[in-house]
Amino acid sequence: MTDQKITLKPTLRSRVSKRFLQWGKGMEVLVRDPDKQRVLASRIKQLGLTLARFVILFGLSFVIVYPIIQQVAIAFRAPEDINNVAVVWIPETLSIENFRIAMAALDYWTAFQNTVFLAFFATLLQVASTSLVGYAFARFKFPGHNLLFILVLLTIIVPPATLAFPQFLYFRRAGLLGQPGAIFLMSGLGMGINSGIFIYLFRQFFKGIPLELEEAAQVDGASAFKIFYTVMLPNARGAIVTVALFAFVWQWNDSYFSGMFISGANVDFPILAHRLTTLVHGLQGTLTTLGIWRLVGQDVTENPLFVSLILNTAGIMVMAPLLIMYLFVQRLFVEGIERTGITG
Repeated sequence: MTDQKITLKPTLRSRVSKRFLQWGKGMEVLVRDPDKQRVLASRIKQLGLTLARFVILFGLSFVIVYPIIQQVAIAFRAPEDINNVAVVWIPETLSIENFRIAMAALDYWTAFQNTVFLAFFATLLQVASTSLVGYAFARFKFPGHNLLFILVLLTIIVPPATLAFPQFLYFRRAGLLGQPGAIFLMSGLGMGINSGIFIYLFRQFFKGIPLELEEAAQVDGASAFKIFYTVMLPNARGAIVTVALFAFVWQWNDSYFSGMFISGANVDFPILAHRLTTLVHGLQGTLTTLGIWRLVGQDVTENPLFVSLILNTAGIMVMAPLLIMYLFVQRLFVEGIERTGITG
């Protein structure tokens, strides 16, 4: 008989034992080699940071995107389906009735034009006044400048309601109530919405610009204002873009000052944010004006689900212009954030 070589397949137990032996030898080599220890520690740290970053970004995306998706899904739901428990995400009946009701309740196009006008010019005045004040705090040293800067920072901490009543009395005596001039005056004098934050940003930005640029302009005989206008502002593009975007968005979403000084005293000058806060009070009249008798007859305005449905749709209509604007200025906004150091 010829000898035949018999090959036995390794059992699962033997394969596992072999793996453990190999792993043990690898760990023994790792313990003896400090370079490999550092490489392994670096890889573990990198993996941990990657996982933490993924969890944080995924969580933030969920928190931000989920309400928007939910709002859009609810906005296209027919008013008759508000009590239908079977409708959760996808509407059973697609309808733009909610948008028609919300648009009429907001007086949308008139309020939109007024809001754009108010936010645009208030932003220009905010940028002009806060950049000038920020430059003064960054470059000019005068008695009490630190105390004045502390007072500017206190305007960030003090609640707006604390200053609103004296401002209301002043604007009433000046005859500015019910007019956008009240907001323009506040913005032009450095007392607009969150002006203290903008002054701080400009101060920190101008302090980072080399003094040699100003000294060269002074040698050429330029005045302080000319140096600010021709030298400092062109180099502050990142800060200007950041402040302008924040100022525009905050003014757009403001309902407190706009309602107190403008829309509350002049119903002929509606503002989107203020109309959104008072939408519920005129909802019954809006339905009657639109001729939606089937909803009025059911007294649907007493249904909190219907009220939240219209408020939700109106909120989307107020927010949509800002989202569209952000798509066009996203790159400039990111550059401005990086240049001004607003991180974290």
